[in-house]
Amino acid sequence: MATVTTVSLVSARLRGVLLVVILHFVLIPPLTAISEPGNWVLDVDNEGAKQKFYYFPKTMFNNTLIEIKLLNEACAGPVNFTIAWYLRSSPCYDEVFGLDPESAALYFNNNYVQREGSNGLYIYHEYEPIKCESSIPGNKLAVENFDHPKRLTSMTSPTTNSQGRRRRDAGKTEGQTKDVAATNPSSASKSKDSLSVETSEKLSKSHTAVAQTWEDSPYMFIIRIEANPSVKESKSSIKLEVRMYGTHQYISASEWPLMIFYMVMCIIYVILGVLWLALSACYWRDLLRIQFWIGGVIFLGMLEKAVYYAEFQSIRYDGHSVQGAVVFAEVLSAVKRTLARVLVIIASLGYGIVKPRLGALLHRVVGVGLLYLIFSIIEGVLRVNTAEDDLVLLAAIPLAVLDSTLCWWIFISLAQTMKLLRLRRNVVKLSLYRHFTNTLIFAVIASVIFIVWTTKTFKLSKCQSDWRELWIDDAFWRFLFSSILLVIMFLWRPSANNQRYAFSPLVDEVSEEEEGEQLMNEAFEGVKMRGMKPETNGSAKPSKVDEDLKWVEENIPSSMADVALPPLLDSDEEIMTTKFEMSKME
Repeated sequence: MATVTTVSLVSARLRGVLLVVILHFVLIPPLTAISEPGNWVLDVDNEGAKQKFYYFPKTMFNNTLIEIKLLNEACAGPVNFTIAWYLRSSPCYDEVFGLDPESAALYFNNNYVQREGSNGLYIYHEYEPIKCESSIPGNKLAVENFDHPKRLTSMTSPTTNSQGRRRRDAGKTEGQTKDVAATNPSSASKSKDSLSVETSEKLSKSHTAVAQTWEDSPYMFIIRIEANPSVKESKSSIKLEVRMYGTHQYISASEWPLMIFYMVMCIIYVILGVLWLALSACYWRDLLRIQFWIGGVIFLGMLEKAVYYAEFQSIRYDGHSVQGAVVFAEVLSAVKRTLARVLVIIASLGYGIVKPRLGALLHRVVGVGLLYLIFSIIEGVLRVNTAEDDLVLLAAIPLAVLDSTLCWWIFISLAQTMKLLRLRRNVVKLSLYRHFTNTLIFAVIASVIFIVWTTKTFKLSKCQSDWRELWIDDAFWRFLFSSILLVIMFLWRPSANNQRYAFSPLVDEVSEEEEGEQLMNEAFEGVKMRGMKPETNGSAKPSKVDEDLKWVEENIPSSMADVALPPLLDSDEEIMTTKFEMSKME
């Protein structure tokens, strides 16, 4: 009966919004941020296939240098290595990062547009066969003058008004490609003279550069290495280092804003942690249990942002991320999200404010928290270590279902807690929970709006040309979480009036019979009771309070002597003896 009453408290509009969130989490997989390194080492030998393709996708800034350096070689016979590379730009992010090394062979030395809207430029360069010798200079593959990019050929005739929505950077990209694609010597000299001083110094210092990017765009860089002849008896191998070094070192153009975001969020969490610690130290005598949970969430959030920022710094300066740090960051993020959800659950249940303990709900909260932690860790580790999207999606579905169930449970508990506070007429706590509920409703509505935008922009578009906004998909959820945490910190901040939110037995303990009577009175408010008959002859029925007082006077003794002296003791000697013994006891 109580469950039906609680469910009915949630409005139909709110249930519709929650249903949209549940469908999104279950049916639409979230975008996963791909870590883009900038430094690779290749070990190439003459075993296996005659031709080998190596695929390197990356979003790069303009004037980024691509370098190929020969590190060492192990020659055991007369083997020649033929090396060629292919650099191609595309405004479609999903075209570049949706390829696997096997499919990349179809793009190699291809001068046609493979997807609608992917009008870019390309460069193809092939070297003379390199004989495997004991001493090959490291800058053997460097070029003196960079090749000029050529425009891709459209397989169909271009249509002017076929695009439903023009991108913001369409005009800019078109202008850049026209200037760069010119093949006459004058335009080549202009593009060469337009380089910045920093890039010119980098060009003069680099002796292993083979190409230079011409715009901010996603690029695919494919290397083909062919061994002639492929003699398996005498194994020969060479080691190559591929580097993509730009204005902001090795970090990609799509991850640069995300690194700045994590740096700013780390600073914000440090400030929030210091403020919360100072307030807790000032009012440490009156701290509530829930305020310790808030402090733990702040600490984990600060540590998580610091680890992610350190990971991006490693990519920026070293060209690759530390694998252990990535896994540690995902585990830390899972612990923080679990603790945050448990915090919201116990706050919605009224722990420490409406009820002193959770009772039987404690086991349910702990079980749900552990289940969410396990699913979250599995999904995070698979996302950073596995390239198979199906496996990641399989791990994300149980997490999404559990997360949606928790969202539903939180709103049901909030409705029940607010109903209880309204019955008890506790205005202070009711105002607190109203602000908290409004914050969560605002977060759900903002999530739905953002889900619609990301679905339209990234998932339903044929060409993801808005790759510059990809970092927002990761940053929005973390910013929304931090905003909710900030509101919770403001509502439950330590103060001199801290105990007005604490559980008080004299005010908050109401018997189940009294709550049932109040619920019954509200349910039948305005209904005329026909079974009640008025008292006749002017004799009013005594109230229940008067009857209780009369019973106390008749049955409860007024002193200890009345208890110790029953009516059977009517002998004076026995009475005196009893009083004497009682005086000795006193």
